[in-house]
Amino acid sequence: MLQRRSMLQSLAIQFRSIHALMVRDVMMRYGREHLGFVWVVLEPMLLTAGVLIIWSLIRPSHEHGIRLIGLVITGYMPLTLWRHQTNAALLLFRRSTAMLYHRQLTLLDIFLSRMILEFAGTTAALLFVYFVLVSSGLLEPVQDISLAVAGWLMMGWLAFGVAALTVVLTELYEVAERFVQPFQYLQLPISGTFFLIDWLPYDAQQLIWYNPTVHTYEMFRGGFFGPSIVTHYSVPYVATWAFVLSSIGLWVIGNMRSRIRIV
Repeated sequence: MLQRRSMLQSLAIQFRSIHALMVRDVMMRYGREHLGFVWVVLEPMLLTAGVLIIWSLIRPSHEHGIRLIGLVITGYMPLTLWRHQTNAALLLFRRSTAMLYHRQLTLLDIFLSRMILEFAGTTAALLFVYFVLVSSGLLEPVQDISLAVAGWLMMGWLAFGVAALTVVLTELYEVAERFVQPFQYLQLPISGTFFLIDWLPYDAQQLIWYNPTVHTYEMFRGGFFGPSIVTHYSVPYVATWAFVLSSIGLWVIGNMRSRIRIV
């Protein structure tokens, strides 16, 4: 009984710590105005809106039978989630060393608070954009909400795992930061943002299938468009990637506080 109470108290302390760190992050990034979290939501919305306007001017209204606006939403919103979570991990601990003077705060608290904030902000932006477009008749309602949610969560989990490794590598090896953005750019054309696997030649399909991010896009779009498109994905495959990356990253984070120099 005492052990259970102690565990609940520890969880309560961690919850308060993470909440306080999230509030601090919003205030530092967007000021003390009450509109702070609005900007967390507004950033991905503006990116998606900008891409949608540009694509509408230079591309046809439909691609492979999919309305352009649907292709943009299902491509750039998951991409924004991926980028926000992975980029937020860059040198995160090095920028947060002052927080470690508070012994109750851990590296895991700092990491989780940033990941939750980025995920929540991008998810809120997705929901807002979705309801506005559906209400205005520019986007069809989601055909399979459970599959769309699963695809979104899988993207968040996979990005979480990559972010966990990123925060570790950029802390232990300063040069690692220089490779993150090139990796992001090289990953983009094969990520699944701009295509469905079924659109590719057979040989390309066999290769691209091994990229785990492609599976999350296929799931997300499969949920959005339903049986009108052919999708190729494996939940166990992408879940295995996400689990392994997250487990390794979190294990190292939990054991690296002694290597952080508090200044």
